[in-house]
Amino acid sequence: MATDEPVDVVLIGGGIMSATLGTMLHRLEPDWSIRIFERLGDVAQESSHPFNNAGTGHAALCELNYTPERPDGSIDITSAVKVNEQFQLSREFWAGLVDAEVVPKRTGFINSTPHMTFVRGEKNVDYLRRRYETLRQHPLFSAMEFSEDPAVIYSWAPLLVLGRERDEPIAATRTVTGTDVDFGALTHTLMDGLTQAGAELVLNTEVTSLKRGKDGLWSVRTQHLVGRTSSTVRARFVFVGAGGWALKLLQKAGIPEARGFGLFPIGGQWLRADDPEVVQQHQAKVYGKASVGSPPMSVPHLDTRIVDGKASLLFGPYATFSPRFLKKGSLLDLPLSVRPHNLIPMLAVAKDNFPLLKYLINELRKTRKAKFASLQEFFPEADPADWRLLGAGQRAQVIKKDAKKGGVLQFGTEVVSGADGTIAGLLGASPGASTATAIMLDILQRCFPGRMATWRRGLTHMIPTYGSMLSDDPRAVQRIHRATSESLGLTA
Repeated sequence: MATDEPVDVVLIGGGIMSATLGTMLHRLEPDWSIRIFERLGDVAQESSHPFNNAGTGHAALCELNYTPERPDGSIDITSAVKVNEQFQLSREFWAGLVDAEVVPKRTGFINSTPHMTFVRGEKNVDYLRRRYETLRQHPLFSAMEFSEDPAVIYSWAPLLVLGRERDEPIAATRTVTGTDVDFGALTHTLMDGLTQAGAELVLNTEVTSLKRGKDGLWSVRTQHLVGRTSSTVRARFVFVGAGGWALKLLQKAGIPEARGFGLFPIGGQWLRADDPEVVQQHQAKVYGKASVGSPPMSVPHLDTRIVDGKASLLFGPYATFSPRFLKKGSLLDLPLSVRPHNLIPMLAVAKDNFPLLKYLINELRKTRKAKFASLQEFFPEADPADWRLLGAGQRAQVIKKDAKKGGVLQFGTEVVSGADGTIAGLLGASPGASTATAIMLDILQRCFPGRMATWRRGLTHMIPTYGSMLSDDPRAVQRIHRATSESLGLTA
């Protein structure tokens, strides 16, 4: 069945990305019609689900992969500043939604949770000290603290120190203004707001094809997975926010911009503790140092998670492998994604990333006892009886063409958009959800360049620092941070 009247916007996928873009477009163009297709029975069931991700409000406060060491021993903070700037945009956007009563003030999707980095060994302690000395000079990181004193670190996060040898070199940084974010709760709230405003959310419905007509409109063919009925809707603009399945749909759309891209799926597991006596002793997100050859998403971390008002602890993630591009995807996802145009990049990545493949093989061979030993490196007195294994989300890391190497594996996010601006999709993983606002602003600029001047006032109303770098004005850093903290109910 086909509908004659085209919709202005079709969003494919019911996660935080579609929810963010849909909310922005509705506030900029309230009269536009929006239809959202989600193949599962509810939104936020894949990467946006609170226990499928770490919930870290990624601001580069604790993640060492954003601050690599240069050959001369200096610390490169370029990526850290970029990611932090992007997260500040998300904070501003969310705070504005609360102030506008689009998001209820007591939704509880974001909570103050200190962000820490914890390292062991003299070499790592020296690196963390130099990282701290470099970062603290930047206005976005001026509140960071550093200590090598076990007593101080104990006061910050007792579980890191209990049972540890006294002469072991350790160090930690802490930023008390870090956050834990329940992207599942936020997604549900934004989707509720969209549907109440007139958007149509269609669940249990899979998009099976995308085809652009001679009139410039996209024919979006769908199949309802319960009744197996098919229908087609025409759309003026399509956003593919379907996680790992975005590549499959962009390939079906046939846009040349998607050529050369491939995906490498990586799954994960957590150890989870819910006993209040254990949980109350650790109120922070603590990131460590990645194993050699491991992807950034596998950096070990011991996290406070707050979901539906209840706190838990997660440790991990432990890497797993499946050819699925989604947790509830198909075993054929990886083989069916191979095309002549992305075969060489995929083979090049396989050749050049032997340490990563070795890491994944070692992870797959780990017993539960070995996995628990990794936790005890963070928390020496951990009791196996308090922890259980939990499946995490499935990530599909981007493989893209490279003129020199043939192909490279990319651990960030990649926006793929058609030349005429009528379709865009998102590939990749972390920092993903935390920087959704910045990513969607990029999509607006790419796909609606002719409207940006008209939209500027509305965008500035939603995001006061839109169009500028927050860190260019140190006074603005503090002012904006206090304002968003007050709106979101966070520690200033």
